[in-house]
Amino acid sequence: MTIVGTGIIGASWTCLFLAHGFDVVATDIRDGAEHDLNTAIDRFWPTLPETVLAKKQRGNLRFSTDLDEACAGSGFIQENAIERLDAKVELMRRIDAATSKEAIIASSSSAISVTDMQSACAHPERVVLGHPFNPPHLVPLVELAGGEKTGQRALEQAEAFYAGLGKTPVRLEKEIYGHIANRLQAAIFREAIHMLDHGIASAEDIDRAVTEGPGPRWALMGPFMTYRLAGGDKGMQGFWDMFAPMQEKLWADLGNPTPQKDLQDRVTAAVEDSYADQSISTVIRERDTRLRKILAVKKSPVSD
Repeated sequence: MTIVGTGIIGASWTCLFLAHGFDVVATDIRDGAEHDLNTAIDRFWPTLPETVLAKKQRGNLRFSTDLDEACAGSGFIQENAIERLDAKVELMRRIDAATSKEAIIASSSSAISVTDMQSACAHPERVVLGHPFNPPHLVPLVELAGGEKTGQRALEQAEAFYAGLGKTPVRLEKEIYGHIANRLQAAIFREAIHMLDHGIASAEDIDRAVTEGPGPRWALMGPFMTYRLAGGDKGMQGFWDMFAPMQEKLWADLGNPTPQKDLQDRVTAAVEDSYADQSISTVIRERDTRLRKILAVKKSPVSD
């Protein structure tokens, strides 16, 4: 296995791959990248799912600053570089040239299409999207997609690989900027910013409205099942019968802010003021600990 780019996402992927017994070559050219990677793995390791830790298997990790050397002989490459189209295209071209044509090249890109990323590859048929949700070593979702030149074999192999890691692959039938989950998140974040900027509620209370309201339910079901249940015995049609006029009014009334610098400054000030007493490192540690417990409960049998 090869990890290209060892920032937060790349380090989390590395931790997961190692925990499943894979030998990993990680590559990054940033100063201090190897030290940062090892520090991140040490921090992530105790928060891995208990079922993974119980296997007591840990692959070997090797670090290299040479991309070609890191990719040579690898059967699966997970790319996690900067989210910039020109950089992705060039990096994919180099990875493609450094690997056998049978190797799968997966990108963690949050928004860029595979069609664009594979455009300079000699063997674009094995380039896929494997977009995780942060942190990948815990959150099950992987959004899987191909580009115009991606082969079915590559998609099937990538899906089987991720499933073997305990991930939940979700396939996109068509490419779209931002994929699925980031677009849903963006819609919620846009409305949260609209309400914050218009003084409807504080950043902390808007967050609380999610974590103490729909958030726990969203851990169990998505929007379609949620509204299907809201329709009672008639399901989805029952929801429309009761709430279509309200939804139409809500949709028309939603905000449409644009992230200009002055808005960014106002939101940043409000958020940092709300959470001034909570360090980012502490919140991340608590988040991962609780995420692990939530995911374990989701997998447990439902008793009567």
